[in-house]
Amino acid sequence: MLGVKASWLRRKAAARAIPCTFLGKHLRFSRADLEAIITAGEQSPRQKRHRSG
Repeated sequence: MLGVKASWLRRKAAARAIPCTFLGKHLRFSRADLEAIITAGEQSPRQKRHRSG
């Protein structure tokens, strides 16, 4: 559904960078959590400014 590896989800969840619920050692994602992750992924990433020097 998200098109990412499980390891990516675990890493982001552990860093509290994506919405999720921890139940002991287990991660759970509600439909609202998944929709928020998808919406955040659809936003275009910031472009880095390149200095001309």
